[in-house]
Amino acid sequence: MTKVGIFFGTDTGTTRRIAKTIAKTLGPDMADKPVNIRNATVADLLNYDVLILGTPTYGDGELPGLSTGNMTESWEEFLPKLNGADFAGKKVALYGAGDQQKYSGNFASALRYLHDAFSECGAQIIGHWPIAGNDYDFKHSESMLDDRFVGLVLDEDNQRDLTPLRLQSWLDQLAPAWS
Repeated sequence: MTKVGIFFGTDTGTTRRIAKTIAKTLGPDMADKPVNIRNATVADLLNYDVLILGTPTYGDGELPGLSTGNMTESWEEFLPKLNGADFAGKKVALYGAGDQQKYSGNFASALRYLHDAFSECGAQIIGHWPIAGNDYDFKHSESMLDDRFVGLVLDEDNQRDLTPLRLQSWLDQLAPAWS
């Protein structure tokens, strides 16, 4: 069985809480303790064959980081460190937090930055999430590819009650990656 590495960016704690829920659901035999990306190196991520990466979206679809008002570094500062890294053979699943009412025009758009950065490094992105049938109501998201999100998208502000089912369904979809 493949051990899963879970890394997240956060300032308010939402993606951290989701990361902890994912780790608890998978169990300690399957997933290591989640790590805030500000405390990680590229080498840390490369230690895993399967990664679950999470990010919130700020403002106009931005990654969390110093320029968005975070108190500490986050994905904005980490992604440039991937330049030249080889993630070939690695499977990467993404999840993102967004607010589809307040930020309907850029709902969970920051997830696309993670998708593109890790794809460019050769990672296989897994866990695309269907929009249809999942009760989303937003105008636009850069995190859409062919009528699907590039990863699981959660709206903890407006649809927290849907998170447990969405999360479990997504983890069930990912299960073949670590078996």
